[in-house]
Amino acid sequence: MKKEAMVVCPQPEAAESGIDILRAGGNAVDAAVATALAQTVVDPLMCGIAGFGTASVYLPGARVHEYFDFHSPAPLAAREDMWEHLLEGETKDGFGFILKGRVNDIGPQSIGTPATLKGLEAMHKAHGRLPWKQVVEPAIRWAADGFFVRPGMHAFWIDEPSMGRVGNLERLQYSAESRALYCRPDGRPKPIGAPLRNEGMADVLRQIADEGSEPFYHGDLAHQMVAHLQSLGALLTLDDLAQYQVTRNAPLVGHYRDRTVTTNQPPGGGAMLLEMLNILEHFDLAGMEHNSPAYIQLVCEAMKKATSDKDRSIGDPKFFDVPLAELLSKDMARAVAAQIRAGERFSVERVNPGAPVPRDTTHLSVVDADGNAVSMTHSLAMPSGIITPGMGFLYNGCMGVFDPRPGRAGSIRPGKSRFTSSCPTMTFKDGALDMVLGAPGGTQIAMGVLQVLLNVIDHGMEMQAAVSAPRFSSTSNAIDVCNRIPRHTTRTLEANGYTIGRNPYNYTIGWVHGVQVQPDGLHGGADPGRDGVAYKLRTDTLH
Repeated sequence: MKKEAMVVCPQPEAAESGIDILRAGGNAVDAAVATALAQTVVDPLMCGIAGFGTASVYLPGARVHEYFDFHSPAPLAAREDMWEHLLEGETKDGFGFILKGRVNDIGPQSIGTPATLKGLEAMHKAHGRLPWKQVVEPAIRWAADGFFVRPGMHAFWIDEPSMGRVGNLERLQYSAESRALYCRPDGRPKPIGAPLRNEGMADVLRQIADEGSEPFYHGDLAHQMVAHLQSLGALLTLDDLAQYQVTRNAPLVGHYRDRTVTTNQPPGGGAMLLEMLNILEHFDLAGMEHNSPAYIQLVCEAMKKATSDKDRSIGDPKFFDVPLAELLSKDMARAVAAQIRAGERFSVERVNPGAPVPRDTTHLSVVDADGNAVSMTHSLAMPSGIITPGMGFLYNGCMGVFDPRPGRAGSIRPGKSRFTSSCPTMTFKDGALDMVLGAPGGTQIAMGVLQVLLNVIDHGMEMQAAVSAPRFSSTSNAIDVCNRIPRHTTRTLEANGYTIGRNPYNYTIGWVHGVQVQPDGLHGGADPGRDGVAYKLRTDTLH
């Protein structure tokens, strides 16, 4: 009998690492951890060991289906009103705030508590098969032996700043260590194909391979990190590192058509995804022309409703009472569907809306030959630009998404995690695993995942076609479209009173990477908007 395993992610080097671990006898968790650690090396603005994330782990033989949520909380020294007087505006898509001095966006005060390393270790301790040192080794090899600048990486590095947001090149140039690693002597980023090596990170990873996360959260690495960051004025302390804990949650479970959909709990984006699916279930999407004006308008109204509900009601449940029963109510969804049919349009309120937030995140989807699966999204948010000398990794910039206004779902509180649209998701059909997917893309993550689910379930596409189809989004009162949505379509929407934002990229609005389980084997989909791959391993051919 043919047995297959698969790793899908935006970085070929990282996918290679995951496949190598599967080939060595590792399970899906081992492969996911190895892939994620490799991603922190070979995609250094998208993710890092000082970042955050959320991961679904499904092990049917062990009757395990749970989420490891390693969100980055605000430092314990943070105050709810500390930036209220600095507020200038909100990103257009609602995924960040623009403050005077950009203190939340770049530099030492933008850093939340690093969480990714502890999250990956917790997953491996709970469910890994191979030794920890073995799953860390591929990342060490990439850092020590080198890799090169890929086209998708380079395009992201040269992304221009706009309307108060920090551009990615400025993040690369912010610290001397980062400039030395990623920039030419004149400050321009290294070109496509330029070799990169990161000996500092290789050394850190070697210590982590030998000692686990202990030195990073309690030992010599922790002291070195905090001493450097506090010398720059950071809020982070040794207590933040020492007290950090990963949360293990049951999945959030919904139903759409004939599928069971499992996704993450707040402050993740899973509730948004399920709310949109609940609303759209009341419409015959399969009978509509895909990406027609009427189709886009319908789906965007569901997106706007879920976005406005998120802004008002979804935060860290440890600090805010998230009304999940209301948000996921089938009765509420039926009422919203009736409003849409009646021609009602929902409104998304923004404070002095400016530019959208950068999309500094990555994803991986893994299925092994035993049917175990992992879907993981992890990120630096908007990277802080800071590298502690000799360590080689960038710190997160997670404070940029907190609402500086007190008393709101997304307000700053000591130890509170901010909302993330990340929603690593799995679907099941007749009780069997059907899809494993997720995406990077800032506030567009849930919108990209939603459209791939609709493409597969309602429009019968296989995974690669589903992630490659043109996408659109509405996380404000405008409709944003990729450049492959024809202008005759958007002219009709404009005639109906919608403002259209046309993205110059053909592949954008979330970058979904997924695996589809079919009777003839595993089908992967790597979003063409990144450098991604879907690597398959035939395990029945191994000896």
